[in-house]
Amino acid sequence: MGTYDASPDEGRNGHDGTQAGRRDGPDGHDAGPDGHDEEPDGFTGPSLPPGGLLDLLSVSAVVLNAEGRIVFWSPQAGDVFGYTPQEALGQYAARLLVHEEHRALVSQLFAEVMSTGTGWAGAFPVRHKDGSTRLVEFRNMRLLDDLGDVFALGLAADQSVLEQLEAKLALSDRLVSQSPIGVALLDTDLRYLQVNPALERMNGIPAADHIGRRPRDIHPMNGIDTLESALRDVLVTGLPLIDQYVVGRTLADPDHDHAWSVSYYRLEGSNGRVIGVASSIVDVSERHRAAIEADRARRRLALIADASTRVGTTLEVRQTAQELADAAVPGLADVAAVDVLDAVLAFRRGSGPHEGAEMFRALAMAAAGSAEAVAAAGGAGDLAAYGPDRLITRCVHTGQPVVVAHTGQDDLLRIARDVETAEAFARAGAHSYLAVPLIAHNEVLGAFDLLRTRNPLPFDEDDVVLAGELAARAAVAIDNARWHESVRNSAETLQRSLLPGRHPPLNGLEVAALYHPAQASSEVGGDWYDVIPLAGDQTALVVGDVMGNGIDAAAAMGRLRTATCAYADLDLPPVEVLRHLDRITDGLEHYIATCLYAVYDPHRHLCRMANAGHLPPAVICSGRPPKLLDLPSGAPLGVGGVPFRAVTFPLHPGDRLVLYTDGLVETRHHPIDERLETLLRVLGEASRPVNDTCAWLLEALRHPDDHDDVAILIAEARPAEAPDENEGVRRGC
Repeated sequence: MGTYDASPDEGRNGHDGTQAGRRDGPDGHDAGPDGHDEEPDGFTGPSLPPGGLLDLLSVSAVVLNAEGRIVFWSPQAGDVFGYTPQEALGQYAARLLVHEEHRALVSQLFAEVMSTGTGWAGAFPVRHKDGSTRLVEFRNMRLLDDLGDVFALGLAADQSVLEQLEAKLALSDRLVSQSPIGVALLDTDLRYLQVNPALERMNGIPAADHIGRRPRDIHPMNGIDTLESALRDVLVTGLPLIDQYVVGRTLADPDHDHAWSVSYYRLEGSNGRVIGVASSIVDVSERHRAAIEADRARRRLALIADASTRVGTTLEVRQTAQELADAAVPGLADVAAVDVLDAVLAFRRGSGPHEGAEMFRALAMAAAGSAEAVAAAGGAGDLAAYGPDRLITRCVHTGQPVVVAHTGQDDLLRIARDVETAEAFARAGAHSYLAVPLIAHNEVLGAFDLLRTRNPLPFDEDDVVLAGELAARAAVAIDNARWHESVRNSAETLQRSLLPGRHPPLNGLEVAALYHPAQASSEVGGDWYDVIPLAGDQTALVVGDVMGNGIDAAAAMGRLRTATCAYADLDLPPVEVLRHLDRITDGLEHYIATCLYAVYDPHRHLCRMANAGHLPPAVICSGRPPKLLDLPSGAPLGVGGVPFRAVTFPLHPGDRLVLYTDGLVETRHHPIDERLETLLRVLGEASRPVNDTCAWLLEALRHPDDHDDVAILIAEARPAEAPDENEGVRRGC
């Protein structure tokens, strides 16, 4: 049979418009120009299940005897030609199926096949039962039976169906071979049957070397068992696994991690037989790295935001340094230390360039992870000298960060305090180091040191920027705290210098006093107490509070205390002393003060007291519960024009008088009456020696968050000795 080809560019058309067709050798292979067989195009992929492709093409079989009559007619032939077996069997094929103008050519081809045994294949126009002409693809060959009879077998398929299948196969082949997505087909034993060039490039292994091997033979990486288990689940269940994230390395780039999005789905033939599992792999390394960078950026911002709220909450140098170290661990480093130059803390460091060794004080340490790292980090407060070759010294001398991405033993010796500490860091796994300077107001205060032990990544430029940001914020807070402590220490020193020293022995009176400074330098200054020996064995007891704070308040307190001593030395009664102090306070700008002034006579066991707006003292009489002394409150010193009144009350041996300032009892959360009741309840508990009672009251009544300073003065009456007429008056101011 001849063929008809509507594509003249194929170069296969005959002069009469029919296609010359293709002659096969006796074994069915294409015969070349020289008559030898040509090898068909090979396919390294899987064979399709028996009958699958033939059923899809609806390939029909027609057998003719030597006379050209139809003797066998397959059911599929009815689909191709339109005739039933009853209509076709026994008929001459040429008359039934071929237009008259093509019968001569068909007869010639039929005779050639039957006589020579050479097969023929090609497309030929046939006449359908419905009268239409259809192009059918034929493959014809000679058959011999056991009796020697000759038959012609024709396999036929509608060319339109064949062309559709060819187009689909070509499209599938191009999509797979030219796709930038890696594609692989594995059999039911999870052995590679086919891989495309994209996957070949991803794996760094030729496609031929994949065939017959399993994924574990191609990818010896962690997690390969999980990957193959997922492939088996897809084979068994038929449920696809879509867009799974895999991170690892291949021979294509063995030194860097890559990320892939993988999808697995089961392949089945047209008859439902499981062929294997297909996988598609997309390299998403850039997206993976971008996600990692975005996550790191979020963590950096979160760390900075967290440090903004945690660092600098107080005006204590050590506390601020500890807050910085704690903020860095473990988000930025596994070990963090804050080392400040000792000369900076002492305000002894000059502004010029510095060389040589430096003395550092470890203000804070923080460590996470192994006990080895925690122990090696040491504790705060240590003072150490580091030579100019040390990395921390270089950091403060240059004012620039120092980064050692991968530390060796020699580097650790230039980082740690000593050889033992360096060995401990090495055992803890220290592998990367970063030091950034603490700079505030153009002055280098010290260094912020960081080590990584558990975190496998080395410090990079982003870490340098982050550490520098934390150090810059903390350095300002440390510098503020440093100046604050300096001012506070100065104010405390001034205030303590203005308070009385050890008083001389008193006749008939045991006295204990305590002063507790405020928590902040801005609140130092107002409270004072005094014990002044007077003539006739009498003693003046004074407690006062300048309303205000700071060094100016301390100075005002000093002036009032000096004036009190002077007026007391004149043996003025309490009311007169307060009146003179009121006039002096009125001359102090912006200041008023409260004051209790009492004079105790041990021979008469009487105490005379005047009050200038101060809280009432407590009296503890032997065998009775404590009580507040009922006396006129009076106006504070400095108000002016308000007369003061005095009261006299007995104070027998064993009785106690407790004077205090408001810092002992006042809080922001409790009414003053409630606090005074608390004071009396505490005083009513088991009696303690006078010297212990002051500290006990402070501990029992003062809250750590209270910021006011406190002065306490406790006097206990004792039996008085007879006065010595020849002894001069002892004065203690």
